[in-house]
Parts: sequence; C-alpha cells; structure tokens
Amino acid sequence: MKIRTRLTLIYTFFTAAILFTFAIVIYISAKENREKEFYTSLKKEAITKANLFFNAEVPTQTLQDIYRNNRKILNEVEVAIYDPNFNLLYHDAIDIDLVKETPEMIDEIYNSGEKSFYQKDWQVIGLKYDYAGKNYIITATAIDQYGYNKLESLFGTMVIVFIISILFIYAAGRYFSKRAFEPVMQMTERAMRISASNLDLRLTANGNRDELSELANTFNEMLDRLENSFDSHKRFVSNISHEIRTPLAAIITELELSLNRDRDLEEYRTALKNALNDAQKLVRLSNSLLDFAKASYDPSEIAFKEVRIDEVLLDARQQVQESNSKYKVDIYFENESKGENDIILNGNEYLLKTAFVNLMENGCKFSEEHTCRVSIAFENNKMNLRFSDEGIGISEDDLNNIFTTFYRGENKNFAEGNGIGLALTEKIIQLHQGSISVISKPSLGTTFTVQL
Repeated sequence: MKIRTRLTLIYTFFTAAILFTFAIVIYISAKENREKEFYTSLKKEAITKANLFFNAEVPTQTLQDIYRNNRKILNEVEVAIYDPNFNLLYHDAIDIDLVKETPEMIDEIYNSGEKSFYQKDWQVIGLKYDYAGKNYIITATAIDQYGYNKLESLFGTMVIVFIISILFIYAAGRYFSKRAFEPVMQMTERAMRISASNLDLRLTANGNRDELSELANTFNEMLDRLENSFDSHKRFVSNISHEIRTPLAAIITELELSLNRDRDLEEYRTALKNALNDAQKLVRLSNSLLDFAKASYDPSEIAFKEVRIDEVLLDARQQVQESNSKYKVDIYFENESKGENDIILNGNEYLLKTAFVNLMENGCKFSEEHTCRVSIAFENNKMNLRFSDEGIGISEDDLNNIFTTFYRGENKNFAEGNGIGLALTEKIIQLHQGSISVISKPSLGTTFTVQL
C-alpha cells in the first residue's frame, strides 16, 4: 500500500472516529434531555389535574370525558389519584389503567416523595401531593411519541450526514495527499533518470524550509559526493593504468632487445638490472596503492591502540635507512614533555609509520645531502612533528597540488616517484584526526608540519 493511500485511510479513520464520537454524544444528550423534559411535563400535567380535582372540584365525569376526547387526537396524560391507604379517588380511565398501580408502588412513592420509571415505552411519574393538610399520591403516564419521532429523525439525519462526511473527508484526503506528495513523485521520477552516465542531474528543491526541501538538498549533496567519487575513481584508474604501463613497457622493451640478437654477458646483466629496477618500481607502486586503500577504509574497520610516537619514528627511520644507506634522518625533541602520556597516541602503528616513512624519504630524496631532520614539540596538549630538509624546495604552483593523488610537480626530473606518497600521508593524518601543512621555498628547503 502506498504511503498516500495509507495516510488517506488513517486520516479518514481518525476523522470518522471523532465524528462518530461527536454524534454519539449528541444523540445520548438529546435522548436524556427528551426524557427529563417529558418527566417534567408529566409532573406538571399531574399537578394540574390534581388542582382541577381538589381545588376546582371539577366533576370526575367531566375530567374523564376530556381525557377520552383528547386521547383520540393526541397522547393524553393518564392521571390517577390515591390516598395513602391505596384507595383510588380518581382515575382518567380505569378500564385502560396503563400504570397498574400496586400497594407496594404507592407506599414507595409515598415514602420517597417522587419516583419516575418506565413501563415499556411509557414514562411514569409518581409524586406526593399535599391538599388541606393531607397527603395524596398521584401517578401520571404517557408516551412521548413526538419526542421519539424527533429522536428517530435525528438518528437518521446523523447517519446520512456521517456517511456523506466520510465520503467527503476521504475525497479531500485523497486530493490533499496527492498535492502533498506531488513533489515526492516529481523527485522520484527525476531520481529514476539519474544513472552513472548522467550524475550531473539534480533534484529540484521547492525553496521552502520543509522536510521535502531538506530531503532534496540532502540527496543532491549525496549526488555531489557520488559524482566526485566517480570522477576521482576514473582519474585514479587512468593514473594507475599509466603508472603501471610505463614500467611494464620498459621491462618488455628491455627483454625484447635482449632476445633480438646474441649479446655478451655484461649486456645481459645490464638488461636484467634495468628490468629488475622497473619491477621494483611496480612493487613500490603496488605497495603504495595497498597502503592508500587501507588509509581509505572506514575508521571503524581500522584497529587503533595506544602507540608511542617516538618509537614509531625510530622504526620509520630504520626502514628508510635500510632501504637506502645514503639517507640520514635526525630525530630530536624541541622541548620536554610534561609526562609520558604526552608522547602516546591512540592510532594505527602501521599507517603512522607509513606516513612518517613517506615524509622522511621525501626529505632525503630531494636534498643533496640526503638528510631529513625530524623535531618533536609539545604544546597545548598537542604534538607537533616537523619534517625539514634543505633540498630543492617546492614552487608555489605545486604547493596547491602536492596532496593530489598521482600529481608530480617540477621536481619529477630530480627524483623518481609515483605521486601517491603525500596523498597517502594526508589521508593517514586525517584518519588520526590530525592535520598536515607545508612551508617551502625553492632552493631553500621544505618543512612538513604534522599536528596530532
């Protein structure tokens, strides 16, 4: 069942329940009011006839004739008068006698002073009447046919109005739910047209600050992220293809040249050395891509634990110097920590070491002395790590793009690389809720500052 239909039915049901409750209250109230008003009318009729009988001393036959004549055209009130000893003094029509009084009934009326009750649809009232210092009991009964007809008419009218109201409410609910969900239907139709080939399409917001406008804006923001992700993925795949194709082509060329004709041992050794060098480039590239993938994981999927940054830096220096004996990394503290906990960080040791290795190798690789200086400083519950070198530096044009994946600036002719290291480092630092910045001047050197 569609939401539009469900909301219409719920709206109709609750409105119908309210109308039904309202109608029941009105009907019960009308019924009780009719009963009270008719009992009041019976009491007045009983007292009036008692006054005619006792005070006016109208003859009994005259009163009975009036009753019988009126009874032919309207529902006349039947009145009976008794003394406390159950002696009948007057009765409008003893042959009819609708009340069928008994001594117990007369005693109960006498003791209570007044009593009202039903005999089938006939309402009966009994009351004590005082005349000349003596108490008499009067009973009066009649059927309120006019009141019953009004109640029946009211009931029929309420049923008809209720049914018409429900139909009208349902139709109104369908109409207004259609108007309310029309923007949703438009958004659905437009969303169905969005695919990988036209991610530039966006949902149209109505400009109001309502829930649908927020939904459209949220969906558009998600599409922006998806479009950027798709574009990044395309560029990433294209760059990977290019980076892998270059060393593979070099390896194939070296091997084909070696097979074209017989060569001496030294030439074969040179060809194998070049092929091995290109194969090592592929290994470094694949390792960098794997590390980049790890750094791109959901943080909840990466194991974090307490690590000492100084120990991670020492392990990173050892790895850098083992891979290239010419590289030199100096590590020192700018100030003393207030406690041992200042040097401890909740992080992933492998990823942090990868980031530090990249920064140390960059410092050594792009300086003539192949030296990188790492300083550790503590300030305001934060740790600042500075990786400095006195190398060729970075131009202003390249500074804005050095953290872009596969980007290589003017220094690509100075040393080999694949353009992944700094992008990977930035991701790792951000994954640890830190920040990285760079200051550099051409020919004077570069300083990367990592704040954790």
